[in-house]
Amino acid sequence: MTLAVRVIPCLDVDDGRVVKGVKFANLRDAGDPVELAAAYNKQGADELTFLDVSASKSGRGTMLDVVRRTAEQIFIPLTVGGGVRSVEDVDQLLRAGADKVSVNTSAIARPELLSELSQRFGSQCIVLSVDARTVPEGTEPTPSGWEVTTHGGTKGTGIDAVEWAIRGAELGVGEILLNSMDADGTKEGFDLKIIAAVRAAVNIPIIASGGAGKAEDFAPAIKAGADAVLAASVFHFGELSIAQVKASMAAEGITVR
Repeated sequence: MTLAVRVIPCLDVDDGRVVKGVKFANLRDAGDPVELAAAYNKQGADELTFLDVSASKSGRGTMLDVVRRTAEQIFIPLTVGGGVRSVEDVDQLLRAGADKVSVNTSAIARPELLSELSQRFGSQCIVLSVDARTVPEGTEPTPSGWEVTTHGGTKGTGIDAVEWAIRGAELGVGEILLNSMDADGTKEGFDLKIIAAVRAAVNIPIIASGGAGKAEDFAPAIKAGADAVLAASVFHFGELSIAQVKASMAAEGITVR
């Protein structure tokens, strides 16, 4: 049986408002997260991802009240990330209405956190968010040519992105949210090379993120190996609808819901 591909709008939330920029810079307001979540639920989104983009930078936890109000408005799975540091943080988010929790910076600092979370809550609840970029010139190269970044793509780690995805799978995460920082917000299409590289390395689902600009951009990401496609600004500012993206993928022979 072929699993249907998921289309996932992403709500990047900063101080209680949805924002979107290019490569996490020059952020502009895109609306109220609760209102947008309700609209995407009606439009036929398969899941929603809610990322508190300033939580790690400012050293605070994800805004539980916004998560709670968002969860009340939707009947599709909700993934929440940003500022998640502990078993207690995940427990609070799941109780607030999240179905899955995305972990990034804190797992890089302490990889064992991923196995603790997957053992406590189940692999299906834990998503490893990998913000990957091409290793900048003049810095130590990694085996794949991509490195993991933190703090909204602003800090390089020197950790190979493909090897980190493998490690996450070994530590029990159920899914990889693979965000190309090179493509993020550019609207020039997903980074197909890194999707294919991670797909060849892991057998858990991959959510492709970063670079969607038009309906025709989504099918190539699935053909490169993604199981789901995530986008933000093209949905928030009305450039594309969920239905248009699904129709475009269906026309390419891809099974959608």
